[in-house]
Amino acid sequence: MWRGCRWRRALRPTVAAWRALSSGACWSCGRALLAAAASSSSSSSGPHFCPACSALQPPDRGADLFRLMGCARTFRLDEAELQRRFRGLQRRLHPDLFSRRPQAERDFSAQHSALVNEAYGTLRSPLSRGLYLLELNGVELEKGTDSEADPEFLSEIMEINEKLTEMNKEDTMEELENCIAAKQEELVKELGQAFDQDDLQKAKKILVKMKYFANLEEKVKKKKIPS
Repeated sequence: MWRGCRWRRALRPTVAAWRALSSGACWSCGRALLAAAASSSSSSSGPHFCPACSALQPPDRGADLFRLMGCARTFRLDEAELQRRFRGLQRRLHPDLFSRRPQAERDFSAQHSALVNEAYGTLRSPLSRGLYLLELNGVELEKGTDSEADPEFLSEIMEINEKLTEMNKEDTMEELENCIAAKQEELVKELGQAFDQDDLQKAKKILVKMKYFANLEEKVKKKKIPS
């Protein structure tokens, strides 16, 4: 019996979330969220909370990660501002802050926190941010990227790989690291220009190159780890 009651209680947040999202009403007090926001004299509760009763609402899973972070959907993000928004959201939505709140709010908080972490992790990296922008525009990279890269570029990658393979633990890899970092910096600039021009196919080709260099960066890191 106890297990059955616990199971039903565990379902309540899911049902509450579905009803809230489908009706546009607060799961806790039943007030229409837009009407409550219009009649509220204070906006201190923020968009994630009911303006009438201050209950945390379920996350909007239909929102893209830029909107979730309150950022414009653009490649050229201010990374310092993105970090500030991330910290601000986590200060308001972290599960630790809802440990004494109803189970529904505890569940919603965990969902919000996970989505904010996902959004920040995706948007702070130029590579993953670019790939996500392509995805939002219905463009995806094929699993095998060799067909997307020109032979001259692939030859350059093979040459760097060979240099990395031949290096011993005693060898300094600073020069190689600087080379890869410079290549990535150049590609990030090109990628920004491609998105500015809304040239998604060009952006796609640049991102393929960035993935190769990101793989090289990981290999360098592993090479530097003492065995």
